[in-house]
Amino acid sequence: MSLETNRIKTCFERLRGQERKALIPYILAGDPPGKTVDVMHQLVDNGADMIELGFPFSDPVADGPVIAQAHERAVSHGVTLYDVFAMVSEFRARDNVTPVVLMGYLNPVEIMGYDRFVELASQAGVDGVLMVDLPPEAAGDLLVMLHDCGMDMINLITPTTSDERITKICSVASGYLYYVSLKGVTGAATLNTTEVEERVNHIRRFANVPVCVGFGIRDGESAAAIGRVADGVIAGSVLVSELAQYGSEGQAAIDRVASRIAEIRSAMDDDRMNE
Repeated sequence: MSLETNRIKTCFERLRGQERKALIPYILAGDPPGKTVDVMHQLVDNGADMIELGFPFSDPVADGPVIAQAHERAVSHGVTLYDVFAMVSEFRARDNVTPVVLMGYLNPVEIMGYDRFVELASQAGVDGVLMVDLPPEAAGDLLVMLHDCGMDMINLITPTTSDERITKICSVASGYLYYVSLKGVTGAATLNTTEVEERVNHIRRFANVPVCVGFGIRDGESAAAIGRVADGVIAGSVLVSELAQYGSEGQAAIDRVASRIAEIRSAMDDDRMNE
C-alpha cells in the first residue's frame, strides 16, 4: 500500500463522489477494557467513515478531563501500544476498508522505537498516525518511515497557527489536516461555526489535502454545521463520555455509542440533502 492508494485517500475519494463529508469518531483504546474492537465495528456500522483510535498515555496534556480520565483508566488497566496494535489487527479481520488513525503522544512511541512502532503499525493495518506533541519540523525520521510504509502523518492546525507555520505544515501534509476548532483542550467551550468556517476557508488556500474539524462536536446539530464547511467532522469527547458513563453495562454501552454516532451521521446527511 502507498500514500496514493491507502485507505484514507480512497475513503475521501469515495466520499467526494457521493458528495458526503467524512464522519470520524475518536475513542481511546482499552477504555472500557475488552470492548474497543466491538465499539469500532459498531461505529462503522452506524455511519463512521474512519476511526481515530487514541492510545493510552499517562500525561495527556492536550486533552480535557473527559479524555484525560479515559487515558488514566486505560493506563491503570495496563493497556500498552502492543495491545492497541492487537486491537487494530482484530478489527482488520472483519474490516479491511475503514481507515484507522492512531492518535496519541510521542513518549510511548519513542520508548518502543520508531522502527518497531512503524513495523507493528503497518502489520496491524494502521493507515495514519497523529502525534499530538510532535511538530512537523521535528517529525523527519518518523515521517519518512511512515510514508515508506504507505501511512499518513496527520497534522494539527489550531486557531492561532500562523500562516508561516500553516505553509510549513501543508508542505508535508498527507491524509488530512486536523483543524482544532477551539482554543484549549478537548471537550472545552462552545463552538463558533462562523469563526470555524472562516478559518477552514483560510487553511484551504494552503492545503492540498482534506481539512477536517474536531473539538466541540457535541451532537448532530454541531456536526451538521461543521459538515457544511469542512471535509470531515471529528467527534471525540461526546463518545468517550458515553463509554465512561455506561462502560460497566457491557453491550448497553456499545449500543449507546452506536446510537450517538448514528444520530450524528443522520444529522450530517439530512443537512446535506436540504442544501
